[in-house]
Amino acid sequence: MKAFTEELHHKIKAVKCLILDVDGVLTDGGIVFDDEGRQIKRFDVRDGHGLKMLMRYGIDVVLLTGRTSQAVLHRALDLGIADVHQGAKNKLDVYNEILRKRNILSSATAFVGDDIVDASVLRRVGFSATVADAAEDVKKLVDYITERNGGRGAVREVCEIILRVQGHWAEIAAKYEL
Repeated sequence: MKAFTEELHHKIKAVKCLILDVDGVLTDGGIVFDDEGRQIKRFDVRDGHGLKMLMRYGIDVVLLTGRTSQAVLHRALDLGIADVHQGAKNKLDVYNEILRKRNILSSATAFVGDDIVDASVLRRVGFSATVADAAEDVKKLVDYITERNGGRGAVREVCEIILRVQGHWAEIAAKYEL
């Protein structure tokens, strides 16, 4: 893990809720349509395992995406993520509703987004991150840029950072005999 400033360490330590964009973050951003017009998305299993570990340690996970897809609902169900917001044309409005509904401060939230539509939320969360292949303008806004691309382990990287900074990684490592 990279060395973080004391300020960034403090931001990550405070995270109670991780909010994720989907296309370009949980997926590589590609959308495949079959002959019937159904969307097919590819998700990384390591990202999913990272999210499951994070949830086991009490960090809530929320999906927040501008698109709508049954594949997203299936993946969320598979991972046990109940809070899914699709078709969000104004992500900031939905983000504010998430804060109200959960009764948490923005300083206790983290968000991973990859494109300019995510900028308003990235500017307000306690810990902001983006993927290695994000839009250049987004990279200028965030606390952390992953080494991995979206849909290729970037979310797992963020999950591990949160778990390590919050002091859970040693227990996880012992469980898996690392």
